[in-house]
Amino acid sequence: MNSTKRPRLGGRVFRRALVSVPAIALMMFGTAAFGASDHFKNSDAPKLNFAPRPMTAEAKQIQAANEAEHARELAVLHIKAIRGGHNGMDPDAPNAANYDEALANPWPYKSNVLKFADGKPVATAADWTGKRRGEIVSIFEQNYYGRIPAHVPGVKWEVTSTKNETVGKFQAVTKHVVGHVDNSAYPDIKVDIQMEETLPANVKGKVPVIVEYGWLNPPVFPKGFKMPYAPPGPSWKEQILALGWGYVVFDPTSVQADNAAGFTKGIIGLVNKGKPRSMTDWGVQRAWGWGAGRALDYLKTDPHVAGDEVGIAGHSRYGKAAIVTMAFDQRFAIAYVSSSGGAGAKLYHRNVGETLEDIAAPHQFHWMAGNFLKYAADPNSPATMPLDQDALIALCAPRPVFISGGAAAAGDAWVDAKGMFMAAADAGPVYRLLGKKDLGTDKFPPMGTALLNGDISFRQHQYGHTQDPNWQTFLTFAHRYLSVRAN
Repeated sequence: MNSTKRPRLGGRVFRRALVSVPAIALMMFGTAAFGASDHFKNSDAPKLNFAPRPMTAEAKQIQAANEAEHARELAVLHIKAIRGGHNGMDPDAPNAANYDEALANPWPYKSNVLKFADGKPVATAADWTGKRRGEIVSIFEQNYYGRIPAHVPGVKWEVTSTKNETVGKFQAVTKHVVGHVDNSAYPDIKVDIQMEETLPANVKGKVPVIVEYGWLNPPVFPKGFKMPYAPPGPSWKEQILALGWGYVVFDPTSVQADNAAGFTKGIIGLVNKGKPRSMTDWGVQRAWGWGAGRALDYLKTDPHVAGDEVGIAGHSRYGKAAIVTMAFDQRFAIAYVSSSGGAGAKLYHRNVGETLEDIAAPHQFHWMAGNFLKYAADPNSPATMPLDQDALIALCAPRPVFISGGAAAAGDAWVDAKGMFMAAADAGPVYRLLGKKDLGTDKFPPMGTALLNGDISFRQHQYGHTQDPNWQTFLTFAHRYLSVRAN
């Protein structure tokens, strides 16, 4: 694509080791807002007021290591500075995020998913599966998410505990399963993949399973922090068990830490034998996806799991992980992608909420390959990126995907629900080419409208930054594809 000078849209320039404000952490944990405005300009996105999150000694060490690795990678790329990110909390901040639709599209975008790299059209399903899909995978690996090394060690699985439990009104059996990664080539680093598998008690035959990126041990939140409000009703676990299905809670941080400080540890550090990564090496999102793939390997050996009916789900940064996993690992049958925002299902061409610059900042760049940083440095911009996230959704085709987001007014403006919808709509031609159905419209639907008639589906719920309100909608969608065995 042709280089286009980037409009000045707010945000300072990051020098190599400049401290940044953790944008996603702000959405989860918050900081003290300092302005007088109640809402962001020309939008219903409110100012967000939370108590500051204490900076422990460990947190300070991680931040310093993040900044040092960020600086190292910029130096490797010969980049002196990148554009700064945005403040999604305070509308009066000098680098306040944009939620004004009049300023949302500074780079007019026309999807190039169904064009070969040489500009020729992709005309048939064979064109897509035989060549274009591979081109897109290669571009994403080289420039966005990084490549999984050719020789990653194997994993040996062990069931460390089994318990009978009651989940709501359902009887279930939960196994804690650990995947020991072979570290014989570099014993200094140990990686044990952690997950819990829950199936209905007295299960007969094979049942579908949904793998949810999540916490086995929830983090300690700041005093006074409250999770986003969601309507009362059965939990997502109860809703899955009611269908006679099972679920897995998969802890991705047991595979790779959610920071750049961990690059010399975890699976990335193990494969690199403790040495720094190259600029095309996998980032954390690909590492998490690799771990989810190993979890799928295990599930395929379980005599009570339908190995070809395993879905992947996640919210926020784990929503990003869910769509990345679904796109690259074609064995997953279906995906629930919740509030994934930038580097997930949202178009980079949209100047709303989380942007390219936020993903490239010192606290989030670790999700991506080092090469991704170049797009946040002038003269590059979203207009010079070879692909946008509609291509990532297209890699999921022909398998079904549900894209979800919350309401801007309730606190989920950062993820840009409209930008995610637009990417999903732009992926539609690939689904049609493969004999499947698209969203059915390119017009952003009213709040609460579920678009479920196609193999790409979408719904924006009326609540905030939470996955809970759309579980029922996703499971209704999933009924069409996975075997229902009412419990």
